[in-house]
Amino acid sequence: MSAKLDQAQFAATDAAPRPLFGLKEAVAVVVGNVIGSGIFKLPPLVAKFTGSVEVMMIAWVLGGVVSILGALCYAELGAARPDAGGEYHFLDHAFGRDLARLFAWARMTVICSGSIALFAFVFGDYATQLLNLGPYSAPIYSALLVIALTAINVAGVQAGKHTQNWLTVLQVAGLLAVIVAGFFFAGPRTEAAATSALPEAGAFGLAMVFVLYTYGGWNDAAYLTAEIQQGHRNIARSLILGLGIVTVLYLLVSLAYLNGLGFAALAKSDAVAADLLRGAWGPAGAALISVIVGVCAIAACNATILTGGRSGYALGRDWALFRALGVWKGASLGGNAGGPRNALILQGAISLALVAFGSWKAKGVEAMVDYTAPVFWLFFFLTGMSLFIFRQWEPNASRPFKVPFYPLTPLVFCGVCIYMLYSSLAYAGAGALVGVGVLLVGVVLLAFDRRAR
Repeated sequence: MSAKLDQAQFAATDAAPRPLFGLKEAVAVVVGNVIGSGIFKLPPLVAKFTGSVEVMMIAWVLGGVVSILGALCYAELGAARPDAGGEYHFLDHAFGRDLARLFAWARMTVICSGSIALFAFVFGDYATQLLNLGPYSAPIYSALLVIALTAINVAGVQAGKHTQNWLTVLQVAGLLAVIVAGFFFAGPRTEAAATSALPEAGAFGLAMVFVLYTYGGWNDAAYLTAEIQQGHRNIARSLILGLGIVTVLYLLVSLAYLNGLGFAALAKSDAVAADLLRGAWGPAGAALISVIVGVCAIAACNATILTGGRSGYALGRDWALFRALGVWKGASLGGNAGGPRNALILQGAISLALVAFGSWKAKGVEAMVDYTAPVFWLFFFLTGMSLFIFRQWEPNASRPFKVPFYPLTPLVFCGVCIYMLYSSLAYAGAGALVGVGVLLVGVVLLAFDRRAR
Protein backbone atom coordinates (compact mmCIF):
# COMPACT_ATOMS: atom_id res chain seq x y z
CA MET A 1 0.00 0.00 0.00
CA SER A 2 2.77 2.41 0.98
CA ALA A 3 4.78 1.57 -2.15
CA LYS A 4 1.73 2.22 -4.34
CA LEU A 5 1.17 5.57 -2.68
CA ASP A 6 4.81 6.54 -3.21
CA GLN A 7 4.56 5.60 -6.88
CA ALA A 8 1.35 7.60 -7.27
CA GLN A 9 2.87 10.63 -5.59
CA PHE A 10 5.95 10.38 -7.81
CA ALA A 11 3.77 10.15 -10.93
CA ALA A 12 1.81 13.21 -9.85
CA THR A 13 4.96 15.14 -9.10
CA ASP A 14 6.63 14.19 -12.38
CA ALA A 15 3.57 14.86 -14.53
CA ALA A 16 4.08 16.83 -17.72
CA PRO A 17 2.08 19.63 -19.35
CA ARG A 18 -0.92 18.39 -21.37
CA PRO A 19 -2.78 20.02 -24.29
CA LEU A 20 -5.75 21.45 -22.38
CA PHE A 21 -6.05 24.88 -24.03
CA GLY A 22 -8.30 25.11 -27.07
CA LEU A 23 -8.08 27.95 -29.58
CA LYS A 24 -10.55 30.16 -27.70
CA GLU A 25 -8.65 29.77 -24.42
CA ALA A 26 -5.37 30.64 -26.14
CA VAL A 27 -6.95 33.70 -27.79
CA ALA A 28 -8.34 34.70 -24.38
CA VAL A 29 -4.83 34.58 -22.90
CA VAL A 30 -3.48 36.80 -25.71
CA VAL A 31 -6.32 39.32 -25.46
CA GLY A 32 -6.33 39.27 -21.67
CA ASN A 33 -2.58 39.78 -21.45
CA VAL A 34 -2.51 42.67 -23.94
CA ILE A 35 -5.52 44.67 -22.77
CA GLY A 36 -4.50 46.09 -19.44
CA SER A 37 -4.34 49.61 -18.08
CA GLY A 38 -2.45 51.05 -21.05
CA ILE A 39 -5.46 51.86 -23.23
CA PHE A 40 -6.98 53.79 -20.31
CA LYS A 41 -3.81 55.68 -19.37
CA LEU A 42 -1.58 56.22 -22.39
CA PRO A 43 -3.73 57.61 -25.27
CA PRO A 44 -3.29 61.23 -24.04
CA LEU A 45 0.50 60.84 -24.28
CA VAL A 46 0.18 59.31 -27.75
CA ALA A 47 -1.98 62.27 -28.82
CA LYS A 48 0.48 64.75 -27.32
CA PHE A 49 3.52 63.37 -29.13
CA THR A 50 1.83 62.76 -32.50
CA GLY A 51 0.26 66.22 -32.75
CA SER A 52 -2.71 65.37 -34.98
CA VAL A 53 -5.61 62.97 -35.28
CA GLU A 54 -4.26 61.39 -38.46
CA VAL A 55 -0.75 60.73 -37.12
CA MET A 56 -2.16 59.43 -33.84
CA MET A 57 -4.35 56.87 -35.62
CA ILE A 58 -1.40 55.84 -37.80
CA ALA A 59 0.60 55.21 -34.62
CA TRP A 60 -2.11 52.88 -33.24
CA VAL A 61 -2.27 50.98 -36.53
CA LEU A 62 1.53 50.66 -36.65
CA GLY A 63 1.50 49.32 -33.09
CA GLY A 64 -0.80 46.51 -34.17
CA VAL A 65 1.25 45.81 -37.31
CA VAL A 66 4.57 45.63 -35.41
CA SER A 67 3.01 43.35 -32.80
CA ILE A 68 1.67 41.02 -35.50
CA LEU A 69 5.12 40.92 -37.14
CA GLY A 70 6.58 39.80 -33.84
CA ALA A 71 3.74 37.32 -33.37
CA LEU A 72 4.53 35.73 -36.75
CA CYS A 73 8.14 35.22 -35.64
CA TYR A 74 6.99 33.68 -32.38
CA ALA A 75 4.48 31.50 -34.22
CA GLU A 76 7.27 29.88 -36.26
CA LEU A 77 9.40 29.38 -33.17
CA GLY A 78 6.52 28.00 -31.13
CA ALA A 79 5.17 25.68 -33.84
CA ALA A 80 8.61 24.24 -34.59
CA ARG A 81 9.68 23.93 -30.95
CA PRO A 82 6.60 23.61 -28.70
CA ASP A 83 7.61 23.66 -25.04
CA ALA A 84 6.26 25.04 -21.76
CA GLY A 85 9.47 27.09 -21.46
CA GLY A 86 8.58 29.32 -24.42
CA GLU A 87 11.32 31.89 -24.99
CA TYR A 88 13.55 30.04 -22.52
CA HIS A 89 13.41 26.99 -24.80
CA PHE A 90 14.20 29.08 -27.91
CA LEU A 91 17.16 30.87 -26.30
CA ASP A 92 18.50 27.61 -24.91
CA HIS A 93 18.76 26.02 -28.35
CA ALA A 94 19.96 29.17 -30.12
CA PHE A 95 22.47 30.65 -27.65
CA GLY A 96 23.14 27.97 -25.06
CA ARG A 97 21.98 26.98 -21.62
CA ASP A 98 23.60 29.83 -19.69
CA LEU A 99 21.79 32.59 -21.59
CA ALA A 100 18.53 30.68 -21.33
CA ARG A 101 18.98 30.37 -17.58
CA LEU A 102 19.74 34.08 -17.33
CA PHE A 103 16.53 34.82 -19.21
CA ALA A 104 14.50 32.56 -16.93
CA TRP A 105 16.03 34.29 -13.93
CA ALA A 106 15.17 37.69 -15.44
CA ARG A 107 11.64 36.62 -16.26
CA MET A 108 11.02 35.25 -12.79
CA THR A 109 12.54 38.20 -10.89
CA VAL A 110 11.98 41.15 -13.27
CA ILE A 111 9.76 40.70 -16.30
CA CYS A 112 6.78 38.65 -15.11
CA SER A 113 6.91 39.59 -11.45
CA GLY A 114 7.24 43.27 -12.35
CA SER A 115 4.30 43.08 -14.74
CA ILE A 116 2.17 41.31 -12.12
CA ALA A 117 3.00 44.06 -9.61
CA LEU A 118 2.23 46.73 -12.24
CA PHE A 119 -1.24 45.36 -12.99
CA ALA A 120 -1.86 44.94 -9.27
CA PHE A 121 -1.02 48.62 -8.71
CA VAL A 122 -3.50 49.65 -11.42
CA PHE A 123 -6.16 47.53 -9.74
CA GLY A 124 -5.30 49.03 -6.35
CA ASP A 125 -5.52 52.61 -7.64
CA TYR A 126 -8.96 52.12 -9.17
CA ALA A 127 -10.34 49.95 -6.34
CA THR A 128 -9.43 52.79 -3.99
CA GLN A 129 -11.72 55.09 -6.01
CA LEU A 130 -14.62 52.82 -5.05
CA LEU A 131 -13.66 52.03 -1.43
CA ASN A 132 -10.74 53.78 0.24
CA LEU A 133 -9.03 51.70 2.91
CA GLY A 134 -6.84 54.51 4.20
CA PRO A 135 -3.36 55.88 3.40
CA TYR A 136 -2.13 52.47 2.24
CA SER A 137 -5.30 51.50 0.41
CA ALA A 138 -3.78 50.93 -3.04
CA PRO A 139 -0.88 48.73 -1.81
CA ILE A 140 -3.29 46.68 0.31
CA TYR A 141 -5.56 46.04 -2.67
CA SER A 142 -2.51 45.26 -4.82
CA ALA A 143 -1.14 42.70 -2.40
CA LEU A 144 -4.54 41.04 -1.94
CA LEU A 145 -4.94 40.68 -5.70
CA VAL A 146 -1.52 39.02 -6.11
CA ILE A 147 -2.30 36.60 -3.28
CA ALA A 148 -5.80 35.74 -4.56
CA LEU A 149 -4.87 35.15 -8.21
CA THR A 150 -1.74 33.20 -7.32
CA ALA A 151 -3.89 30.94 -5.11
CA ILE A 152 -6.37 30.37 -7.97
CA ASN A 153 -3.61 29.32 -10.34
CA VAL A 154 -1.87 27.18 -7.73
CA ALA A 155 -5.17 25.32 -7.36
CA GLY A 156 -4.71 24.09 -10.94
CA VAL A 157 -4.50 25.11 -14.58
CA GLN A 158 -8.22 24.42 -15.10
CA ALA A 159 -9.10 27.04 -12.49
CA GLY A 160 -6.64 29.49 -14.04
CA LYS A 161 -7.85 29.12 -17.62
CA HIS A 162 -11.58 29.35 -16.82
CA THR A 163 -10.95 32.44 -14.70
CA GLN A 164 -9.11 33.97 -17.66
CA ASN A 165 -12.00 33.22 -20.04
CA TRP A 166 -14.52 35.05 -17.87
CA LEU A 167 -12.19 37.94 -17.11
CA THR A 168 -11.45 38.44 -20.81
CA VAL A 169 -15.19 38.55 -21.60
CA LEU A 170 -15.67 41.25 -18.95
CA GLN A 171 -12.56 43.03 -20.20
CA VAL A 172 -13.80 43.31 -23.79
CA ALA A 173 -17.27 44.29 -22.52
CA GLY A 174 -15.64 47.15 -20.60
CA LEU A 175 -13.92 48.46 -23.72
CA LEU A 176 -17.21 48.21 -25.60
CA ALA A 177 -18.82 50.35 -22.88
CA VAL A 178 -16.18 53.03 -23.51
CA ILE A 179 -16.83 52.81 -27.26
CA VAL A 180 -20.60 53.11 -26.80
CA ALA A 181 -20.23 56.04 -24.39
CA GLY A 182 -17.89 57.88 -26.76
CA PHE A 183 -19.99 57.43 -29.89
CA PHE A 184 -23.56 57.56 -28.60
CA PHE A 185 -23.75 59.18 -25.15
CA ALA A 186 -21.02 61.83 -25.03
CA GLY A 187 -22.37 65.32 -24.38
CA PRO A 188 -21.66 68.37 -26.54
CA ARG A 189 -18.03 69.47 -26.48
CA THR A 190 -16.14 72.60 -27.44
CA GLU A 191 -13.08 71.70 -29.47
CA ALA A 192 -10.06 73.93 -28.94
CA ALA A 193 -8.43 75.41 -31.99
CA ALA A 194 -6.22 72.81 -33.66
CA THR A 195 -2.57 73.59 -34.10
CA SER A 196 -0.85 73.08 -37.42
CA ALA A 197 2.61 72.83 -35.85
CA LEU A 198 4.34 69.52 -36.34
CA PRO A 199 5.54 67.63 -33.25
CA GLU A 200 9.19 67.95 -32.34
CA ALA A 201 11.79 65.68 -33.95
CA GLY A 202 11.72 62.26 -32.34
CA ALA A 203 8.28 62.81 -30.81
CA PHE A 204 6.65 60.17 -33.01
CA GLY A 205 9.20 57.61 -31.84
CA LEU A 206 8.37 58.47 -28.24
CA ALA A 207 4.68 58.07 -29.03
CA MET A 208 5.42 54.58 -30.38
CA VAL A 209 7.07 53.68 -27.06
CA PHE A 210 3.72 54.24 -25.35
CA VAL A 211 1.77 52.57 -28.14
CA LEU A 212 3.88 49.41 -28.11
CA TYR A 213 3.75 49.28 -24.34
CA THR A 214 -0.03 49.26 -24.62
CA TYR A 215 0.17 46.34 -27.08
CA GLY A 216 2.65 44.41 -24.89
CA GLY A 217 2.01 40.95 -23.46
CA TRP A 218 1.09 38.91 -26.54
CA ASN A 219 4.40 37.00 -26.43
CA ASP A 220 3.33 35.12 -23.30
CA ALA A 221 1.26 32.77 -25.49
CA ALA A 222 4.60 31.14 -26.38
CA TYR A 223 4.61 29.61 -22.90
CA LEU A 224 1.49 27.62 -23.71
CA THR A 225 2.80 25.96 -26.89
CA ALA A 226 3.00 22.58 -25.15
CA GLU A 227 -0.51 23.01 -23.71
CA ILE A 228 -2.42 24.26 -26.79
CA GLN A 229 -4.40 21.68 -28.73
CA GLN A 230 -3.04 21.32 -32.29
CA GLY A 231 -0.32 23.74 -31.25
CA HIS A 232 1.46 23.69 -34.63
CA ARG A 233 -1.57 25.50 -36.12
CA ASN A 234 -3.31 27.15 -33.17
CA ILE A 235 -0.31 29.04 -31.83
CA ALA A 236 -0.23 31.21 -34.97
CA ARG A 237 -4.02 31.47 -35.08
CA SER A 238 -4.29 32.50 -31.43
CA LEU A 239 -1.63 35.21 -31.77
CA ILE A 240 -2.99 36.68 -35.00
CA LEU A 241 -6.65 36.48 -33.94
CA GLY A 242 -5.91 37.88 -30.50
CA LEU A 243 -3.87 40.80 -31.80
CA GLY A 244 -6.40 41.46 -34.55
CA ILE A 245 -9.15 41.77 -31.94
CA VAL A 246 -7.01 44.04 -29.78
CA THR A 247 -6.04 46.30 -32.71
CA VAL A 248 -9.67 46.80 -33.76
CA LEU A 249 -10.71 47.54 -30.17
CA TYR A 250 -7.86 50.02 -29.68
CA LEU A 251 -8.76 51.90 -32.87
CA LEU A 252 -12.42 52.07 -31.87
CA VAL A 253 -11.59 53.20 -28.33
CA SER A 254 -9.25 55.91 -29.67
CA LEU A 255 -11.98 57.15 -32.01
CA ALA A 256 -14.44 57.10 -29.10
CA TYR A 257 -12.09 59.29 -27.06
CA LEU A 258 -11.80 61.69 -29.99
CA ASN A 259 -15.55 61.81 -30.58
CA GLY A 260 -16.40 62.30 -26.92
CA LEU A 261 -13.63 64.71 -25.87
CA GLY A 262 -11.95 66.13 -28.97
CA PHE A 263 -8.26 65.93 -29.79
CA ALA A 264 -7.13 68.90 -27.68
CA ALA A 265 -8.95 67.68 -24.56
CA LEU A 266 -7.69 64.15 -25.16
CA ALA A 267 -4.06 65.34 -25.30
CA LYS A 268 -4.47 67.22 -22.00
CA SER A 269 -6.43 64.61 -20.05
CA ASP A 270 -4.94 62.92 -16.98
CA ALA A 271 -7.67 60.25 -16.81
CA VAL A 272 -9.12 60.08 -20.29
CA ALA A 273 -11.57 57.20 -19.79
CA ALA A 274 -12.94 58.72 -16.57
CA ASP A 275 -13.33 62.10 -18.30
CA LEU A 276 -15.19 60.47 -21.17
CA LEU A 277 -17.62 58.48 -19.04
CA ARG A 278 -18.15 61.33 -16.60
CA GLY A 279 -19.23 63.48 -19.52
CA ALA A 280 -21.50 60.72 -20.84
CA TRP A 281 -23.06 59.37 -17.65
CA GLY A 282 -22.03 61.69 -14.83
CA PRO A 283 -20.51 60.45 -11.53
CA ALA A 284 -21.92 56.99 -12.16
CA GLY A 285 -19.83 56.86 -15.34
CA ALA A 286 -16.67 57.71 -13.42
CA ALA A 287 -17.46 54.90 -10.97
CA LEU A 288 -18.14 52.51 -13.83
CA ILE A 289 -14.78 53.16 -15.43
CA SER A 290 -13.08 52.37 -12.13
CA VAL A 291 -14.73 48.94 -12.25
CA ILE A 292 -13.81 48.51 -15.93
CA VAL A 293 -10.12 49.35 -15.43
CA GLY A 294 -10.04 47.17 -12.33
CA VAL A 295 -11.39 44.21 -14.30
CA CYS A 296 -8.85 44.77 -17.07
CA ALA A 297 -6.03 44.87 -14.53
CA ILE A 298 -7.28 41.64 -12.92
CA ALA A 299 -7.45 39.90 -16.31
CA ALA A 300 -3.94 40.99 -17.32
CA CYS A 301 -2.54 40.08 -13.91
CA ASN A 302 -4.14 36.62 -14.04
CA ALA A 303 -2.85 35.97 -17.57
CA THR A 304 0.68 36.97 -16.55
CA ILE A 305 0.57 34.75 -13.46
CA LEU A 306 -0.79 31.87 -15.56
CA THR A 307 2.01 32.02 -18.12
CA GLY A 308 4.79 33.34 -15.87
CA GLY A 309 5.05 30.17 -13.82
CA ARG A 310 6.01 28.21 -16.94
CA SER A 311 9.42 29.85 -17.29
CA GLY A 312 10.18 29.19 -13.63
CA TYR A 313 9.19 25.57 -14.22
CA ALA A 314 11.58 25.35 -17.19
CA LEU A 315 14.36 26.92 -15.10
CA GLY A 316 13.86 24.33 -12.38
CA ARG A 317 14.11 21.49 -14.87
CA ASP A 318 17.51 22.64 -16.13
CA TRP A 319 19.26 24.39 -13.22
CA ALA A 320 19.96 22.37 -10.08
CA LEU A 321 20.03 25.52 -7.95
CA PHE A 322 16.28 25.95 -8.63
CA ARG A 323 15.26 22.31 -9.00
CA ALA A 324 12.33 22.79 -6.61
CA LEU A 325 10.67 24.95 -9.29
CA GLY A 326 10.81 22.18 -11.89
CA VAL A 327 7.92 20.28 -10.34
CA TRP A 328 4.62 19.96 -12.19
CA LYS A 329 1.99 18.95 -9.68
CA GLY A 330 -0.28 16.34 -11.22
CA ALA A 331 -4.07 16.14 -11.43
CA SER A 332 -5.95 16.22 -8.14
CA LEU A 333 -9.10 14.40 -7.07
CA GLY A 334 -11.06 17.59 -7.69
CA GLY A 335 -10.36 17.40 -11.41
CA ASN A 336 -7.71 20.12 -11.66
CA ALA A 337 -4.90 19.33 -14.09
CA GLY A 338 -2.17 20.63 -11.82
CA GLY A 339 0.55 23.05 -12.80
CA PRO A 340 3.95 24.51 -11.83
CA ARG A 341 2.83 25.27 -8.28
CA ASN A 342 6.22 25.88 -6.68
CA ALA A 343 7.16 28.31 -9.45
CA LEU A 344 3.83 30.11 -9.07
CA ILE A 345 4.28 30.48 -5.31
CA LEU A 346 7.81 31.92 -5.66
CA GLN A 347 6.64 34.24 -8.44
CA GLY A 348 3.87 35.50 -6.17
CA ALA A 349 6.32 36.16 -3.34
CA ILE A 350 8.62 38.19 -5.61
CA SER A 351 5.62 40.15 -6.93
CA LEU A 352 4.60 41.01 -3.37
CA ALA A 353 8.13 42.27 -2.70
CA LEU A 354 7.87 44.50 -5.79
CA VAL A 355 4.50 45.81 -4.58
CA ALA A 356 6.31 46.90 -1.41
CA PHE A 357 9.11 48.47 -3.50
CA GLY A 358 6.63 50.33 -5.72
CA SER A 359 4.72 51.59 -2.67
CA TRP A 360 7.95 52.93 -1.21
CA LYS A 361 8.70 54.73 -4.49
CA ALA A 362 5.14 56.23 -4.31
CA LYS A 363 4.60 55.77 -8.08
CA GLY A 364 3.89 52.09 -8.42
CA VAL A 365 2.96 51.88 -12.12
CA GLU A 366 5.79 54.12 -13.30
CA ALA A 367 8.31 52.31 -11.09
CA MET A 368 7.32 48.93 -12.55
CA VAL A 369 7.56 50.20 -16.15
CA ASP A 370 11.05 51.47 -15.42
CA TYR A 371 11.96 48.22 -13.65
CA THR A 372 10.87 45.84 -16.42
CA ALA A 373 11.31 47.60 -19.78
CA PRO A 374 15.08 47.42 -20.50
CA VAL A 375 15.42 43.78 -19.49
CA PHE A 376 12.27 42.83 -21.39
CA TRP A 377 13.34 44.38 -24.70
CA LEU A 378 16.86 42.94 -24.46
CA PHE A 379 15.55 39.37 -24.37
CA PHE A 380 12.80 40.16 -26.90
CA PHE A 381 15.55 41.11 -29.36
CA LEU A 382 17.57 37.96 -28.62
CA THR A 383 14.50 35.78 -29.13
CA GLY A 384 13.88 37.40 -32.51
CA MET A 385 17.50 36.75 -33.45
CA SER A 386 17.12 33.06 -32.59
CA LEU A 387 14.86 32.68 -35.62
CA PHE A 388 17.79 33.56 -37.92
CA ILE A 389 20.03 31.11 -36.07
CA PHE A 390 17.58 28.22 -36.46
CA ARG A 391 17.09 28.96 -40.17
CA GLN A 392 20.87 28.96 -40.65
CA TRP A 393 21.65 25.87 -38.58
CA GLU A 394 18.64 23.77 -39.56
CA PRO A 395 17.60 24.79 -43.08
CA ASN A 396 15.75 21.52 -43.73
CA ALA A 397 14.08 21.12 -40.32
CA SER A 398 10.32 20.63 -40.14
CA ARG A 399 8.52 23.96 -39.68
CA PRO A 400 4.72 23.57 -39.47
CA PHE A 401 4.46 27.37 -39.74
CA LYS A 402 6.93 29.64 -41.54
CA VAL A 403 7.07 33.38 -41.02
CA PRO A 404 6.07 35.09 -44.29
CA PHE A 405 8.47 37.38 -46.17
CA TYR A 406 11.54 35.99 -44.41
CA PRO A 407 14.03 37.57 -43.66
CA LEU A 408 12.32 40.99 -43.88
CA THR A 409 9.68 40.29 -41.23
CA PRO A 410 12.08 39.25 -38.43
CA LEU A 411 14.55 41.99 -39.43
CA VAL A 412 11.90 44.67 -38.93
CA PHE A 413 10.85 43.12 -35.64
CA CYS A 414 14.43 42.96 -34.31
CA GLY A 415 15.01 46.56 -35.38
CA VAL A 416 11.99 47.68 -33.38
CA CYS A 417 13.29 45.74 -30.37
CA ILE A 418 16.64 47.56 -30.54
CA TYR A 419 14.89 50.92 -30.71
CA MET A 420 12.64 50.05 -27.77
CA LEU A 421 15.66 48.93 -25.74
CA TYR A 422 17.32 52.28 -26.41
CA SER A 423 14.16 54.21 -25.59
CA SER A 424 13.53 52.33 -22.35
CA LEU A 425 17.05 53.12 -21.16
CA ALA A 426 16.87 56.73 -22.32
CA TYR A 427 13.55 57.56 -20.66
CA ALA A 428 13.43 55.21 -17.65
CA GLY A 429 14.15 56.31 -14.09
CA ALA A 430 15.96 54.71 -11.18
CA GLY A 431 13.74 51.63 -11.40
CA ALA A 432 15.57 50.62 -14.58
CA LEU A 433 18.85 50.46 -12.67
CA VAL A 434 17.24 48.20 -10.08
CA GLY A 435 15.96 45.88 -12.82
CA VAL A 436 19.37 45.74 -14.51
CA GLY A 437 20.95 45.15 -11.10
CA VAL A 438 18.70 42.15 -10.48
CA LEU A 439 19.70 40.82 -13.91
CA LEU A 440 23.37 41.15 -12.93
CA VAL A 441 22.67 39.10 -9.79
CA GLY A 442 21.64 36.33 -12.17
CA VAL A 443 24.96 36.72 -14.00
CA VAL A 444 26.81 36.26 -10.70
CA LEU A 445 24.76 33.14 -9.88
CA LEU A 446 25.60 31.69 -13.29
CA ALA A 447 29.31 32.37 -12.80
CA PHE A 448 29.19 30.71 -9.38
CA ASP A 449 27.38 27.71 -10.85
CA ARG A 450 29.95 27.32 -13.64
CA ARG A 451 32.82 27.37 -11.13
CA ALA A 452 31.03 24.81 -8.98
CA ARG A 453 30.65 22.51 -12.00
